[in-house]
Amino acid sequence: MERLFNAECDPKLLSPLTLAFVGDGVFELFVRERLVCAGNCPVNALHQKSVRQVCCGAQAQALQSLLPILTQEETDILRRGRNAHTGHVPKNASPADYHAATALEALFGYLYLCGNIERLRQLFEEVCRIQNI
Repeated sequence: MERLFNAECDPKLLSPLTLAFVGDGVFELFVRERLVCAGNCPVNALHQKSVRQVCCGAQAQALQSLLPILTQEETDILRRGRNAHTGHVPKNASPADYHAATALEALFGYLYLCGNIERLRQLFEEVCRIQNI
C-alpha cells in the first residue's frame, strides 16, 4: 500500500508539529479500522472505544511500549516531537503525557509521509499486542 494522496513531500524538512498533525490522523485511522474490523457495533460505542485509545494517556503508554524496538532514526523523530513547543496542554492531560503523545504522532506522521506503511503496521500491532487492545 502507498500513501493516500501521494504528493511529493520530504518529511525530513517538516516541523515535528506538522508531522504530529499528520500522525494524529494516521494513528486514529489505524484505531478506527481495527475497531470496525473487530465487529459491527453502534457508532457511539465505536467512538467511545476509539477515544480511549487515542487520548494522550493511551498514546503516551503506547510510546513506552514501542521504545525498545525503535530504530535510531525513529528515536530521533520521537525526540523532536517530544521537545516541540506546542503552546498549550489540554486540561485533561499531564504535560508529560501530552508531549509523549505528540512524539508518537510525529513518528506516525513521519513514517506515513515516508511511505513506510509496513513499519507503521508493525508498530501499531506491537501497541495492540502489549496493551491488549
